[in-house]
Amino acid sequence: MTSTQVPAPPAPARHTPRSVRPLKVPRRPDRSRTNLTLGENRTARVLALTVLTIAALVWLLPMAWAVLTAFKSEQDASNPLKWLWPEHGFTLQGFSSVWERGDLPLWMLNSLLISAAVTAITVLVSAMAGYAFSRTVFAGRRGLFVLTIAAVLVPPQILIVPWFRQMLTLHLLDTYWAVILPQTVAPVMVFILKKHFDSLPRELEEAARIDGAGHWRIFWSVLLPLSRPMLAAVAIFVFIGAWNNFLWPFVSTSDPDLMTLPVGITSVKDAYGVQYAQTMSSAVLAALPLVVVFVFFQRHIVKSVATTGLGGQ
Repeated sequence: MTSTQVPAPPAPARHTPRSVRPLKVPRRPDRSRTNLTLGENRTARVLALTVLTIAALVWLLPMAWAVLTAFKSEQDASNPLKWLWPEHGFTLQGFSSVWERGDLPLWMLNSLLISAAVTAITVLVSAMAGYAFSRTVFAGRRGLFVLTIAAVLVPPQILIVPWFRQMLTLHLLDTYWAVILPQTVAPVMVFILKKHFDSLPRELEEAARIDGAGHWRIFWSVLLPLSRPMLAAVAIFVFIGAWNNFLWPFVSTSDPDLMTLPVGITSVKDAYGVQYAQTMSSAVLAALPLVVVFVFFQRHIVKSVATTGLGGQ
C-alpha cells in the first residue's frame, strides 16, 4: 500500500494595508503652560495685565515718594506741590544730617549682630521642634503641638511685660541677650517646618535607620540637607522681623551703645518739629540692608514655595 499524503491547506493571504493611520488620541491640556491671566482671550489678557500694572504702581508709589523725599531739602520736602521734582534740586542733606547727629555705624552693627543671632537660634530651635513634632512620638506630643499653634494667636505686645520681668530676674537687662532671647520664640516657624518635614518621604528615614542612624543623625545628615530652600526662606523672614523690631529693643535696653537701627534713628530729632527729609532718609537707610538681603536670597523663597504644597504640588 502506498500512503497518500493530504496536502496542507493553503495559508490565508495576509493583507498588508498600504497606509496605516494611527489612532487619534485626544490630547490632554498641558497644565504647566496654563495661562495665569483671565484666559486665552486677548482682551482678557490685556485687562488682567492692566489691572496688575496699576496695582504694582499703587504699591510702589509710597516707596517712590519716600525715596524722593529722602533726597530733598527740608524746604522742598514740606512743599506738596513739588513732590516729584524739587524746586532746589536733589541733595544729600537729609542723609548727612542723620549721619552727623547719630551713630549709624554702631546702630547698624548692633542690628546686624542681634538679627544674625536671632536668626541662627530661631532656625535651629524651630527646625528641631518641627522634626520632633513630625518624626517622633512622645507623651503629650499632640497637646504640646496644640499649644504651639495657639501661641501663634498671641500678639507679641502682650508678652512685653512678662519678658521684661523675666530678663530682670535673670539680670540680663541692658545686654545683647536681653534683646536676642525673647525674639527666638517663633511658633509660626515651628509649624511651617513641621509641615515641611511631613512632606519629606519617610523611606529616607527608614533607610538611615537600617544603617544604624539615630534621630540626631537623621535630622542633621538626611532631612536638613533636603530642607535648605525652606530653611533659607525661614531665615530670611526671621532676619527681616528681627531687623525691623522696634518695641522690644526699645524696652529692654537703655544703653546707647546697645541701640539697634530702628531705635537709634528715632532718637535723631530736631527742635524745629517734624523733619520729613531726615525721617525719610533714616527710613531708607534702615530698609537698604533688607533690600540687599532680599535681592540676593529671593530665589530661595521662590524655591521653597515651589517644592512644598504651597506651590500646588
